[in-house]
Amino acid sequence: MLTVYSKEVCPYCVKAKNFLQLKKIPFQEIDVVKNPDAREKLVSMGLRTVPQIFVNDQLFVEGGFAGLSKLKDEELQEKLITYGIKT
Repeated sequence: MLTVYSKEVCPYCVKAKNFLQLKKIPFQEIDVVKNPDAREKLVSMGLRTVPQIFVNDQLFVEGGFAGLSKLKDEELQEKLITYGIKT
């Protein structure tokens, strides 16, 4: 399952979550405003923007929604298979 680090007022976070829902890709959301430890985790990794999309504590795709939306369907499916994520 993917983990999407986001915040409520972020339009790119909404787009990323909508994209994943449309593709029927399971994810959990962590709001970095409500969870300061999660925000600190991202900052410690040099990530200062949201959304950030992870799988098993590894960055799934760089660039948040922009990086996600640039993936071709085949590339996305290959990444999901690599991490054992079923859609």
